[in-house]
Amino acid sequence: MLRAALGLLLAALLLAVAHQARPLPYGDHFVAHARVEHETPPRLVTRGATVEAYDERTGEPRWTYGREGRRPLAVLPARGDAITLWDDGLVTATSHGAVRWHRGLPGAADWLADHGGAGVLRNLDRGMLAVVTPRRVTAYRVEDGDLRWVLPARRGCVFAPGRAVRLGAVLLVAQPCPGRAWTAQLIAVDRLGRITPHRTPPGQ
Repeated sequence: MLRAALGLLLAALLLAVAHQARPLPYGDHFVAHARVEHETPPRLVTRGATVEAYDERTGEPRWTYGREGRRPLAVLPARGDAITLWDDGLVTATSHGAVRWHRGLPGAADWLADHGGAGVLRNLDRGMLAVVTPRRVTAYRVEDGDLRWVLPARRGCVFAPGRAVRLGAVLLVAQPCPGRAWTAQLIAVDRLGRITPHRTPPGQ
């Protein structure tokens, strides 16, 4: 009996060590410093290779989040805690002391390396996130990362993330197009997608 019990204990220890040795998904390293008893949004700071959240009232650290070999380019306050854009084109959501979801931006890493992340992350109305890159505007539900819609740039044109402006629930995005009228070089989107005359919302 003693020998069997020791064998089970050894097996459990080996399994625990193996579990700890597994590489973390996406290279995540998340450390929660304090349990949050209230819903006040934290103060967000990027410091080197990490994103840090601090309690606005006390100044105490809430959490620190980094990814192996990666650097945050932009961080956006959102429902929960934060949305972060990383230099490899990954977008992550951090909420209530944990990393909730990851979403990749196809073909964006090289552009981000040259231009940075200014203007890429944009809050939309009702818990929606717009991600603006030269090739497309993509919308995700902040709560769970669910993809809601994708708007590709017109052929021969690109979107300019740094030249987007939010007006209430509407995001205006510059779409430079050589030789086209200025009206074709600006689009408007909201949580349902591109705003056009007589648009019918999905499901109606």
